[in-house]
Amino acid sequence: MIKLVLTDMDGTFLNSNGDFNRELYQDVKKIMQKQGVIFAPVTGKQCERVEELFGDDANDLWILGDSATRIKHNREFVYENLLSNKLGLEIIQQLEEISLDHIIIACTRKGAVIKDTVPTDIVRKSYAQVRQVADFKELNDDFVKITVYDSALQCFETRKKLSTFFESAYIVASESAWIDIANINVHKGTTVEHLQHLLNIKPEETMAFGDGYNDLELLVRAAYSFAVRNAVPELKEAANYIIGSNDDNAVMKTIIHMLSLRE
Repeated sequence: MIKLVLTDMDGTFLNSNGDFNRELYQDVKKIMQKQGVIFAPVTGKQCERVEELFGDDANDLWILGDSATRIKHNREFVYENLLSNKLGLEIIQQLEEISLDHIIIACTRKGAVIKDTVPTDIVRKSYAQVRQVADFKELNDDFVKITVYDSALQCFETRKKLSTFFESAYIVASESAWIDIANINVHKGTTVEHLQHLLNIKPEETMAFGDGYNDLELLVRAAYSFAVRNAVPELKEAANYIIGSNDDNAVMKTIIHMLSLRE
């Protein structure tokens, strides 16, 4: 019996415009509520940004946001695992020494922080709360996560240059344009495991959907694992099933199909 549905957002649940079919989602929500199934977005997006996307429907969600470093439900945080301020600033310094062309997004409990040379609209699709600083050294708080966006698509190479931190932080290039950095051993898999313990739900009762390298650990936590057609080859190999693309509403259609089999 399926009790929990987990889905990555960008490239998986959301279409290429960063949105979703809200009318179809109401059908999904209806069948999930009828069967008592919990829906949990697992995403690099800020939790508040996910709440913006879902509007009033967000209250029913368990949001594993900020690269799954935090869990939010009913507008309240129920879990978080932070990267220390000292280590985070050391990583940011290394990133700035590697290149000044990529965009560094440093996230704390107070929101996302970018340099004052970066327009806020560049990160607005993923972050609801954004502020600018002249220097990241101004930050005194621990970090929820640190993200790098590189329009030159050099993130796989940049990650290799951060090898000094591999034993002290979790660093993953989800694709060539994005790197996510969190506390050591904090990723989608470990946070989903925490949620499953919290809700007393087993992997055998879980469905999961993804598209990127940072979803590999996510799929491990679900007996019913799905890769969208536009996923990276490694995720398709790891998934039990391959479905349509994110632009085909494949996640929602699959949820309806799988849950309808139980009726």
